[in-house]
Amino acid sequence: MGIFDFLRRSDKREAAQSARAMAGETEFFSGTNDPRLLEFIRDGGSGGMTHSGASITPKAAMKNTTVYRCVSLISYSVGMLPFHLRERETKEKATDHPLFRLLHRRPNAWQTAFEFRTFMQQQALVEGDAYALIVRSGSRITQLVPLTSAHVLVKQKADWSIEYKWQKPGAEPRLFQQGEIFHVRNGLSENGLNGLSLVRQAAEAIGLAVQTEAAAARLFRNGMMVGQVLRHPGKLSPEAYDRLVASMEQREGAENAHRSMVLEEGMEVSPGGTTGKDAQAIEQRKHQIEEIARPFGVPRPFLGMDDTSWGTGIDVLGQAFVRYGLNPWFEAWEQAVDRSLMTDAEANRYEAKFNPGALLRGNMKDQADFFAKALGAGGHSPWMHPAEVREALDFPARDDLPLPLGQQTGASNEPSQTTET
Repeated sequence: MGIFDFLRRSDKREAAQSARAMAGETEFFSGTNDPRLLEFIRDGGSGGMTHSGASITPKAAMKNTTVYRCVSLISYSVGMLPFHLRERETKEKATDHPLFRLLHRRPNAWQTAFEFRTFMQQQALVEGDAYALIVRSGSRITQLVPLTSAHVLVKQKADWSIEYKWQKPGAEPRLFQQGEIFHVRNGLSENGLNGLSLVRQAAEAIGLAVQTEAAAARLFRNGMMVGQVLRHPGKLSPEAYDRLVASMEQREGAENAHRSMVLEEGMEVSPGGTTGKDAQAIEQRKHQIEEIARPFGVPRPFLGMDDTSWGTGIDVLGQAFVRYGLNPWFEAWEQAVDRSLMTDAEANRYEAKFNPGALLRGNMKDQADFFAKALGAGGHSPWMHPAEVREALDFPARDDLPLPLGQQTGASNEPSQTTET
């Protein structure tokens, strides 16, 4: 059947089923109106086929170790960091607000905050968008229920408001209005409604990495030594050739590697060594790791590359990763909460904020030097209180803390008499 044959059918559900069968893992739930179907047609019905010959879907891409590492590293970071609702003016945690518990501890009845944010961030990276249904009791938000991004379609109506169509396979579609969905999207977009999928943007690099890895795997499957050379003093007879081929076939497969080969008519075997072509294949695999990681903003050492920058250099790379790789996602989450989960009055009073301090801290010596100066050591003017230092280090609060050093000196009106006494 041609790619356009099913478009001529009157039954949209039958058309969607035909398209789904042709697309492999690609699924269309809205018939000929599904934007994924149009993208599928523009790709020539390839279902994500790249120039390397590999079909790259989000599910297939996650089987690549570099993609998995990039997605898990960013998703885990967003999931594990404290995410608090706080007062804009005082910066105090708004623990009395119902939204505080949803963001920080329990967004729904079956997920922890870590699990919820990790899943949502994974969807935003792989699909470009993450969605959660906002469950309310009156005006109070009680739960955030995550929705699989592949089952949600976004549409802008004539009044410029947004409508979300959700449909799981075999289920009737449901329409949700803008105020019913918590939507976190990649800031880069082609239409302002859907974020760009980093996996799809890096599909060619991922496809080449998949094919390079498959080529290396085939060498182990065949079980033959690369670059092995057989030398014959003259011309091999047909009978000897047939026996030699049979002997080589017995050595195919990784389980038969390093088995002895029966040589014919005075033949000799010698290793060919690693050729320039072999070395180039190894370098190609390393290069593809960087090519895949570049859209995600993940530094090389965090991908297990053979760098020697561990030590002080890794702290600098970690800070750069937080600033340029994670901060855009922190901002996307914080502004999405402002837009979707709070009224205008609440947004004027409260703000949702991640606390990346644990990722930005240096080693213990650097932290000790910083806090000592912050408290006034070495003649510095103090700019922190001991209580703030303890809070920054997640230590319990105490009521018997002294004032910073600079404030202790100025606390008395007669410091010289106190010293003499």
